[in-house]
This record gives sequence, structure tokens and C-alpha cells, in this order.
Amino acid sequence: MDTRIVPLAAERGAALEASYARAVAATRRRTILTLAAIAVLAVAAGFAAEVRPLVLLANLGGFTAYLGRILPPLTIANLGGDLAEWYWGLPKWAALLGETLLMAYLGTLLGGLAAFLLCFGAAANLARSRFGCVLTRRALEIFRTVPEVVFALIFVIAFGLGPMVGVMALAIHTAGALGKLFSEVVENIDMKPVEGLTAAGASRVEAIRFAVLPQVLSNFASYGLLRFEINVRGAGVMGFVGAGGIGQELLVAIRNFYYTDVSAILLMIIATVVLIDLGTERLRHHLIGLEQAR
Repeated sequence: MDTRIVPLAAERGAALEASYARAVAATRRRTILTLAAIAVLAVAAGFAAEVRPLVLLANLGGFTAYLGRILPPLTIANLGGDLAEWYWGLPKWAALLGETLLMAYLGTLLGGLAAFLLCFGAAANLARSRFGCVLTRRALEIFRTVPEVVFALIFVIAFGLGPMVGVMALAIHTAGALGKLFSEVVENIDMKPVEGLTAAGASRVEAIRFAVLPQVLSNFASYGLLRFEINVRGAGVMGFVGAGGIGQELLVAIRNFYYTDVSAILLMIIATVVLIDLGTERLRHHLIGLEQAR
């Protein structure tokens, strides 16, 4: 077999080279135009939002000075005493932090259950009717578009202060966010098992139970864990509007200029979120690994 490389004719080579040069030039123009559009939009957005870099630089010292004030004076000679003075309210703060975690857990659980029930109606491949699918999707959009804090403010006015309103606000927003994610997972399933069970006379519930859930359950759990991480942060802010938890104590410390209390509470929240992130990340990776091993 002849394996020699036959060179292109001069005219053909020149034509291909010119075509390649035109394609490269067109790609370069599109890239330049895209970057220019992004820059123009960024400048316009900064102007509309009154972003002033010079003002930011001029007042940056105030931010760093505040950070310096909230840090406690720790000394090696009296480290134990300084730490005890810094965390003088540890029992109270730990109880409020536990309340925040319970708010996040209950809000995630209730919102996840609602999302689970609604996602099958929002998935185009399983919805009973197009109108019902559109209606369910619009409801989920409303749930996740309104911020949790706004829901909490409305519920505080309606039901009064307390962690219950925080749980309700987190649950509604969680239902909207997870409902969208769950429905997208359902839309990407293999429909052959569903069609086979339906053809054999299975009901809708049976088809979902035996043909859909085995394909999506690990992804549902992974998204639920991720949402719990987000809700822990969200629950920490709920106290700012009177919805209970550690956020309310943090707001009191900020308003009353209890500088070291602010850093102590913030450090507790950060440490808790980091630990939860690490734990749920390992669980998510484990679930994803089980799904890929099937």
C-alpha cells in the first residue's frame, strides 16, 4: 500500500489557507465585539448603580479599621482568660446557633418535600398536561424569585416574631429552587423504563416509583444537601428581621457596637458553615460516585 503524502496543488493550498485566515479573523472579530459589549455593559451597570471606585478607595480605611476593632486583644500570657472573655456568651450563642441549624434543617426538609411533589408536574416529559406544567413552573418561579428575607418580613407581620417564620420563608424559597433542579433532573431521565411500565398497565405513581426514582434519587439527595448548606447561611440572616436564630444576636451586637461579640459570633457561624460544607461535600461526592458506578 502506498503511504506517501501527496502535496496539495498550489491553488488548492492557497484557497484553504485563505479560508482558514478568514475563519480566524471572523472569530477574532466576534471575540473583540463580545469583550467590548461586556465592557460597555459593565460601565453602564456601574454608572446606574453609582459605583464610584475613588470613593471606595477613599473609604477603604474605615472598613479595615472596623475589622481591627472587632478583633479581641489576645495575649500569650493570659490566652485562656482572653478567650474566656471573648466568648463570654458561648452557651447562649451556641443555643441560638443550634436554633439556626434546626431552622435550616426544617426549612430544607419541608421545601424539599414540596419540591419533590411538584417537580414531576413541572417536568415536560411527565406532566399530565402542558397547562399544568406551565402553571407549576410559574409557581416555582415565584417561590424562588422572592428572597427569603422578604418572605420572612411578610410572615413576621402576619404571624409575629420567632423562628417559625424563618422556617416558612426558607421552605418556600427552597421549594422553588429545588423544584426547578429536580424537574430538570427528571427531564433528563431515560423514558424507556417509564414507557415499559406504562405499557404493562402500571399507574402513574407506580411508574414514578419504579422507573423514575431509581434514576434520579441520588441527584435529588445531592441537590438537597447543597440546598441545606445554602439554607444554613440564609437562616443566619433571618434573625435580622426578627425570625430567630443567631442572626438576631449578631444584629444586636452590631447595633450596640459590641465589637468583640461581633467577631465571636461571626467566627462561630463561619466555622459551622465550613464544617457543614465539608460534611455535605463528602456525602454529595459519595452519592455521585454511587450513581456513576451503576
